[in-house]
Amino acid sequence: MKAMRLHEIGKFTLDEVEVPEPQGREILVKVDACGICGSDIPRVYELGTKVYPVTLGHEYVGTVVSVGNDEDQELIGKTGAVYPVVPCMECPSCRIGQYAQCESYKNLGSRTDGGFAEYCLLPSRKHLVFPENTGVSPEQLALVEPACVALHAIHKGEIKGGDTAVIFGAGPIGILTARWCGMFGIRAVLVEISEEKTEFAREKGLEVISPADGEIPEQIRTMTGGHMADAVIEGTGSSPAWNQAVECLKPFGMLVLLGNPHQDTVLKLDSHSQILRKELRLTGVWNNYYNDLPFNEWQYTADRIADQSLKVDDLITHSADLEHLKELFDQIYNREITICKAVCRP
Repeated sequence: MKAMRLHEIGKFTLDEVEVPEPQGREILVKVDACGICGSDIPRVYELGTKVYPVTLGHEYVGTVVSVGNDEDQELIGKTGAVYPVVPCMECPSCRIGQYAQCESYKNLGSRTDGGFAEYCLLPSRKHLVFPENTGVSPEQLALVEPACVALHAIHKGEIKGGDTAVIFGAGPIGILTARWCGMFGIRAVLVEISEEKTEFAREKGLEVISPADGEIPEQIRTMTGGHMADAVIEGTGSSPAWNQAVECLKPFGMLVLLGNPHQDTVLKLDSHSQILRKELRLTGVWNNYYNDLPFNEWQYTADRIADQSLKVDDLITHSADLEHLKELFDQIYNREITICKAVCRP
């Protein structure tokens, strides 16, 4: 089979490898679609991975073609979204179902082979999420993982109907967060510095403001009648947004740190003082929650995408097959194109 594998930083090649055979609890899926995550780009060109070579891609959908255990024969032919975290199931976090905080996890698509391939081996059926509505396209299901991240940010921020939430960053996760907010009766205001991304989000009917139109905190003050935001989801991981987020919050508001920084971030003295004076609450967000108790964000997200409650297909702006995937990666990294969401169709 063909697989896009990273051999070292900058060496991302289309290889011919053996199709793996499932043993024991393992499941072999034919990959139908795999999204390009924002974290995939720096892995290829700047950061690398923990192991080499490795097939990248963790936002994917597969159809079961072979199983290692006869008890799983019923799964053959079924299509589901793939949960990429492989928890150790032994550490304190795993024992209480907090798999995203596993102390020695693996991850399909970075620490073990993932979805930029024709086939992929999953550790067990527990890594497949099947929506109730089977008529959904694989490309739509490929957005389950980023949509779960967006949903988790709202849950962690304890943001509720009637609140005003400011979301820094109008990329795919920012837009998905705003769409979840709309479903839950939360007013969502996106903040974006890119003119192209701003216009794209506005075309989708979302409320977006830009620094080009004035200071962000003052715009929020005007839009809220002086009340400011109940919550801010900081999705860029940058120092300017981190400091502006503090300014946008009302007293006792919630700051949700979602964006993954690629360098040191700096909190200004005045921002630090505002956190104290306003008695702000802060929470970090890492991945999502994958357990039935109290609430499986993966199953809920897959079902909402499948029943069209959460619209995602219009966010896919670019696609490529495996033969042209490296070219698409290069275009994204070199900023030759502006994408919302790009998907590989092996």
